[in-house]
This record gives sequence, C-alpha cells and structure tokens, in this order.
Amino acid sequence: MGAARRGKLPGVAVPNLTRDDAAARARLLAVHSYDVQFDLTDGAGHPGERTFGSTTTVQFSCREPGADTFIDLVAETVHSATLNGVELDVAGYTEEGGLPLPGLAAENTLVVVADCRYSNSGEGLHRFVDPEDGQVYLYTHFEPAEAKRVFTCFDQPDLKATYTVHVTAPFDWQVVSNSGGRTIEAGPGGSQLVHFEPTKRLSTYLLALIAGPYAKVTDSHDGIPLGLYCRASLAQYLDPDELFRVTKQGFDFYHRVFDYPYPFDKYDQLFVPEFNAGAMENAGAVTFLEDYVFRSRVSRARYERRAETVLHELAHMWFGDLVTMRWWDDLWLNESFATYISTLCQAEATEYTTAWTTFANTEKAWAYAQDQLPSTHPVAADIPDVAAVEVNFDGITYAKGASVLKQLVAYVGREPFLAGVRRYFRKYEYGNTTLGDLLALLSESSGRDLSWWSEQWLETSGVNTLRPVYELDDDGRYRRFAIEQTAPAEHPVLRRHRLAVGLYTDGPTGLTRTHRVELDVDGALTEVAELAGYPAADLVLVNDDDLTYAKLRLDDRSLVTLRTRIGDLPDSLPRALCWSAAWDMTRDAELPAREWVQLVLSGVDAESETSVVQALLARVQTALANYAAPDWARTGWSMLADRALAGLESAEPGSDRQLQWSRTFAAAARTDEHAAVLRGLLDGSREVPGLVVDADARWAFLHGLVAIGAAGDAEIDAELERDATATGLRRAATARALRPTPESKAETWQRIFTDDTIPNAVHEAMLQGFWHPAQLELTAGYVDRYFADIGPLWDRRPGEIAKNTAQYLFPPVVEQRTIQAADAWLADPGHPAPLRRLISEGRDGIARALRARERDTAAGS
Repeated sequence: MGAARRGKLPGVAVPNLTRDDAAARARLLAVHSYDVQFDLTDGAGHPGERTFGSTTTVQFSCREPGADTFIDLVAETVHSATLNGVELDVAGYTEEGGLPLPGLAAENTLVVVADCRYSNSGEGLHRFVDPEDGQVYLYTHFEPAEAKRVFTCFDQPDLKATYTVHVTAPFDWQVVSNSGGRTIEAGPGGSQLVHFEPTKRLSTYLLALIAGPYAKVTDSHDGIPLGLYCRASLAQYLDPDELFRVTKQGFDFYHRVFDYPYPFDKYDQLFVPEFNAGAMENAGAVTFLEDYVFRSRVSRARYERRAETVLHELAHMWFGDLVTMRWWDDLWLNESFATYISTLCQAEATEYTTAWTTFANTEKAWAYAQDQLPSTHPVAADIPDVAAVEVNFDGITYAKGASVLKQLVAYVGREPFLAGVRRYFRKYEYGNTTLGDLLALLSESSGRDLSWWSEQWLETSGVNTLRPVYELDDDGRYRRFAIEQTAPAEHPVLRRHRLAVGLYTDGPTGLTRTHRVELDVDGALTEVAELAGYPAADLVLVNDDDLTYAKLRLDDRSLVTLRTRIGDLPDSLPRALCWSAAWDMTRDAELPAREWVQLVLSGVDAESETSVVQALLARVQTALANYAAPDWARTGWSMLADRALAGLESAEPGSDRQLQWSRTFAAAARTDEHAAVLRGLLDGSREVPGLVVDADARWAFLHGLVAIGAAGDAEIDAELERDATATGLRRAATARALRPTPESKAETWQRIFTDDTIPNAVHEAMLQGFWHPAQLELTAGYVDRYFADIGPLWDRRPGEIAKNTAQYLFPPVVEQRTIQAADAWLADPGHPAPLRRLISEGRDGIARALRARERDTAAGS
C-alpha cells in the first residue's frame, strides 16, 4: 500500500498520510461502521488521568480480497487486534506505522483493544483541569487527522461510516457525542455507561466526544433539540438567550436558502477550554473556543464575530458534514462556502446588517495579506499529504475563497448559485465530492460555462490591483474613463472581474454616490464608456459594493478626499473600502506609515462600525511597530497613547468606543505619565465615568505596565490571586513573558522550547508576551536563537504548538540581519516543507517592513 511514503507529522511519530496512499486505500475499501467503546474512568468511577480505554470494532469491505492495507492508530498500548477472528501480532506495533492488516477478506471485522493518551495540545482527546474547582473536562478535536489518537480508524475524509459510541464516565458528568438518542445504565465502580444511537455516515474527523461536569442549557427550534454547554465555573457568564437567538436565525435562513432540512438529529454547541481554533464543526456537536463566553465587557464587534462563528459552523452541517470533500485539496470548499454564506446570513437574518463591511475590512484584509506572501497558493490548493493541511487553514482557504465565491455569485446570479447548491446537497448527501462536482451543478443551474472562472480564480495565485485612469475636459467632466488592472510579476494573471464603479460627490448629506456602473473588467485596460461626460467625482471607487477580489487604488483626487473627508461618507461599506485601500498602500510602501497613522487618528471618530474601529486601531499599532521609521515611531506611539487617553475620557460613558480606546491606551503606553494613569485605573484612584474595570480590563492595564517595567512579579501574583481562573492563568503567563528583563526573557524562552508539560493555551499566551515593540533592544539577540531552536521544537511538539511557535516567535526585528539569518536557514533543504513555508512568510514580513520604513523615512526627510 505504499506505507513507506508516509512521512511524519511535526512533533510526534504519527504517520503523515499522503493523498496517493489515501486514494489507494479508498479504492480498495468501503467502510460500513465503527462501534467504539471509551472508558474515561480509573476503574473506580473517577476520571482517568493519563490514558483512557479505547476498544474499536470496524466493519468494512475489500474490493480485492487477499490484499493488504493498514489502519491508523496512535496509542500508548495496543492490547490486542483481531481481524476476522484471527489474532494479529501487535508486539511490533509502533505509532509510525499504525496497524498492518494483511490478507483481507471481501467482508471484514476488525477489533482493536488499546489504551490511548489524553493530550494537553488541543488535539485528539484533550484533558483540562479547572483551576477554580479541580473538575476535569474532556473534548475531542480531530481535524484534519487526529481521530487516530482516540480510536482505531481509517483516518481520511472519504472513508465515511456510521458510528456507535459507548462511554464509561463518572456518574455526574455530561457525556455528549454526535447522536441525540442514547440510553444510560450503571457502570462499574459507580460510573455511568452511556450508549449512543448510531450516527449518520460521517468522516472520521467529524466524530465528537465531550465529557465532564459541563453546565447545560436546552431549547428547541423546528423540532431540533438545541443545547449549550460550558464549564460549571463559567456558567454564570453564559448568555443562552443571545446564542439561541442567533442559532435559530441561522436555522431559519439556511432552511430557506438550502431547501434541505437539518441533516442530523440534534444541535449542541459546546464552549470548551484550551481550544486551538475558533470552533469545529463536529456533526451535531460543535465545539467552540470558550473565550466566546464573555466574562468581561466586550464590544459589539466581539458579539458580531461570535455570531459569524456560530453561523459559520451551522452552515458546515450541510456544506462539510452532509457533503464532505474527498481530500483536503478541497478544504477551501468547506471553509470558503461557510464564510460566504454565514456573512450573507448575518447581513440578511440578524441584527448585524453591515456584516459585509466587516468582511471587507477584516476577512479580505487577511486574504490580501496572505495572497502576497511567497507561500501564496491557489484557492484550490495542492495538498499532497496531511502535513500540508496543518498550515493551510489560512486567509486564502477562508477569506479569499469566500471573496471569489461572492464574485461568482455576482457573475452567475444569486438564485442560480443557490439552485446549484440545493442540487448539490440532494445529489451528494452523506457522500464525498470534489470541486468539479459543485462546478458542474452551478454551470447547469446558471447556464454559464465556469471552466474559465475556475482556471482564473481557483487555480492561480496572487491578487490583482485595480486603479481608475481618466482624462478630464475643460469643464471638469470625464473625457474618458478606464480601469487599469495589474498583477504581480510572480503571478502575472489578469482576471475577469465583475465589479461596480461608484462616483461619490459632495452633497447635503456628505459624500454620496451620484452614479454607479456595473461591468466586467477584463485585461490590462477596460474602458468605461458610460462614464464619459459625467462630472469628475470627489471620490472614485472602482470596486464599489466590494463585488470582486482585488486591491483597490485611489486616484490623486480621491486620495485628497480620503485624507480630509473620509468621515463624510455616510455608508459604512465605502468607508471600509477606502480604509482598506489606504492600508494596502501603506503595506505596499506607497503611502508613508506616518500618513496612515495620522489619517486614522484624525478620521476614526467618524467611523460608526466598531469592528472597523477595532481593526483600524490595531493597524496603527502594526504600522508603528513595523512600517514607520524608528525615529518617528517614538513620536507616533506618543501620539497614539495621547489620542487614546483623550478618546477614553471624551467617549460616551460605557460605549464601545470608550472600551476600545482603553485597550489601545494600555497597548501604546510608554511614559511615566502613561504608567501613572494605568496604575490609577487599576487601583481605583482614577475613575473614568462609564468605564468598567473588570477582570479583562485589569489584565490589559497590567500588561501595559509590565511591558514598560512599571509593574512586576508582585503585581502579577496579586492579580492572579484575584483572578484564579483558567483565563487568569493565561493572562498571567503573558504578563510574565512581558517582563522587560534579560532574566525573564531567558526563562520564558527556555520554557517555551523545553517544557512539554505546558498546555497549548498557556503556551500560546507565553508566545504572545515574548516580543513587544517597546522591548526590541532587549530581545534583539534572540534572532539567531530562534533559527537554532525552532527545528528541534518542530520535531518534538504537536502540530498546533509547533506552528504557533514558528509564527509568533519569528523575530520582528526589522533589520537586514534577520533576512540574512532566515536565508541561511532556508538554504538547508532538509527542513520540513510546512516549517519552511512559515519561515519564508516571516522573512517576507521583514522585507516588506524594510521597504515601508524606507518609504516613511523618505517622507520625513
């Protein structure tokens, strides 16, 4: 079966399944069912600590009787394996090879009894102990191929099967899996034995097991049982009314536009600790990052993001779970569709009617940045093995894919698009598909040939830039108007764009759109004859309404308007497009970073969308840390801190704007005067009307103090004693990593790279505190250490921890020596391809920052 070609995933001796081997195994086998028994106790009814029992019975067919294959398993101990009643020799079992299965029959039964390990990495079956009450919580996370850490399986998406799950657990635990139907009986040692009814046909990565003393709230909608779960110590913060409301709005919208009933028998949403992602679409049992249970005041933007995540995962029940990709090449189909349709649902079925503004300003910005990296790839990416999937949950897979789907909808029409999707669900229900299957149905429903669309938008890389080109006559009217399209030299593809051109002119209510033309742009230059004779606008948007995926440039006249009058645009989407254009120009070293900072600080008060304000203030900090000339950056940080403090004190009490300014001030504080304000906010001697200094606010203010040496261990210890929660432990880990002393940085670095007992969430919190813009002189010496230490960590720690370390700790030292060190590391061809990708991305960020700093320096000279 070509097992020798299976490599190793980062951090553990786990087989790295290749696409070729998966395809060969799928041609050979048809998997019917799994019966899986888990024992989560120590035999006396108490939670197990290190390992759990996993007994799996698999029923499967072989199309070539007599053939050999393998099944996947990562276990502490394999006690026995029986194939068709014959004992297999498991004495030579290793995690690298799984279990060989020789001499298959036409119909096969395999029984494997094993002990598997709990994880602290957020993969497999994660075990967490709540520091507040000592309670144990478990949950699974299997995407892309971690199911084999928990039970014996053919761990690839196209070998779907049904699952019957049995769980022995402490008697007072909630036990949740994909099925709603279950029976419970007394188990050994005072435990409970839970038997779940068989599931629908699912891929292995969509099976779920969540167990522990979770708090539970129930409801129902359209006959579908609904559940919400979180840790008992968080239950006081759970807001079930709001979560159920968004969920029900999603069900109503998807039932209407998909015209296909919810495909499973219940829908649980579980907020779990130390989760590696935002959420995971386990069929009928979605797991979420528990930070979405808001224990402190958050902005409306956070509620909007949570709603998008809820709706994104709900969309996956149809697109991803009901119909599943055959292999990970089509991961984008899952994620892009869910991102697109959840944003559409937000805009049309919830209170977040400006969701497309948030999409333009955040999702697309992520996509544009990712698409300009040396690691850019087509939306329909080439995924040769599972290891390549690990680094492919990126801005192209999610945001660019959703953007080009939006472009496709503009091209074929919304109703033909949805008609094709409806046929897709009916034709391939509970099965597996490829991109071609979907495109064929969309072509049928729309009557349009989409082969060119796939070739241009899905099979090529890079982002085009669009800019208006025009001439004016003596009366100030357009003599001619055209759109120029360019492409990067590395990816010289000019695409066909369906877009709108909007002309905005001063009027009684501000800058309002006076004319709009929708057309296809194709090639290097597209004439827009319809605009000839129109008065020259104060602002021209060549991608008005954000229909296509392309970087937007502003002409000189529009740029002047942007610099002085962005707040006069009454609608949020054109403002977002203007902010995006200016940010792209800053990143591309066309607009000096100091002008970006000044533009935001002068215009942000006119921005009504909290999600946009949040992004703008974060990008100001990015510009100051990376793109501004160092000498001016010190001035810029002072400007930002002073502006934030003024905004904090003048904003409407209790408003989102006040909250955002408070966090920005904490991040930008640099002086003794700033430190005094933060101390006053912490000890209560300085009060700002309406500002609630809750747990998260206190940690934000303390982080600001620690980063500039104005607080230390005593204050961190006191705050952790005050907030002795799981979140408090993470915040304290970040604070300790922020301490600006050589001893602290050395200790943090050593623990990050050598202490494998640190769970994933705490490890990530430490990463977030190591580098700080105010400490670059202190940490500059870690450039060479990073390149010496990252390889061994990659080989030892699990995938998500290794990936986060490679990304977060890449040295943000904007100097030529960082590029030279990266080049020297990349010159060794022996490094793993996924790690090489992350290093090349970090190198590209430094090169971009050097170009931007050069531009900013020139602007100040």
